[in-house]
Amino acid sequence: MAFNESDRAKVLAEALPYIRKYNGKTIVVKYGGNAMISEELRHAVISDIVLLDLVGIRVVVVHGGGPEISAMLKKLGKESRFVDGLRYTDGETMEVVQQVLCGRVNKDLVATLNRTGGRALGLCGLDGGMLRARQLDEKYGLVGEITGVDPRPVEDALERGYIPVVSTVAQGEDAEASYNINADTAAAKLAVALGAEKLVLLTDVRGLLRDPADESTLLHQVHMSQIPGLIKDGIISGGMIPKLDCAVEAVRSGVRSTVILDGRIPHSILIELLSDEGIGTMLIQ
Repeated sequence: MAFNESDRAKVLAEALPYIRKYNGKTIVVKYGGNAMISEELRHAVISDIVLLDLVGIRVVVVHGGGPEISAMLKKLGKESRFVDGLRYTDGETMEVVQQVLCGRVNKDLVATLNRTGGRALGLCGLDGGMLRARQLDEKYGLVGEITGVDPRPVEDALERGYIPVVSTVAQGEDAEASYNINADTAAAKLAVALGAEKLVLLTDVRGLLRDPADESTLLHQVHMSQIPGLIKDGIISGGMIPKLDCAVEAVRSGVRSTVILDGRIPHSILIELLSDEGIGTMLIQ
């Protein structure tokens, strides 16, 4: 069916109340997974972020970079190793993590946002002591557990009209070390510290499904009181459990809602935030 001028006008009109709702509010987007690797999806996500910024929504981007880290380690002849789903991070790996996340990945994102019409500013969790951490467990190496967040570097960037782009390396409080931080966790902690309206976790799945084999069983909205039952029934399992833990912590600590969103769908952020058709799983109090 052809998409004519009247259809376009309806789309814009539908977006208006949502633009009004989020205008001046802070939204934290955790960016990673396939949406970061595919050039088409990358362009769609970047365009979404710039558009949200231009209509007056304060967007903060928190990014990972697992595939890029693995690729660099492979080039150096070092094998990636994972323990309980977390990258084992020895001293040499931590050097690569810091160089790749705080360097190439962060600055490439900043440059792409700027070329697309935004004004982005790259930040690292080390800047201004923004993210502080202690070692999570020796078995993971230099993987950290966040102990404190100072949001002022991000707030300053927002006040000056920039889109902050944050890489997830933290300053050690228990040692003279930098720590590798899970990007979902860092995004949730930062969203809480900023008093964000919404946390968006881009991922490589449709959302929370009653039947993992059937995307039509997507749960569009989940109240926190439902989560224990969903875990018991096996609907929340595997890698979705730590992601839900981050979402729960954010909502319990003051973020109005968290949405788990399929980054494989082009413009999924705009569809979720600025239309009547929610396409992810939203967790609310």
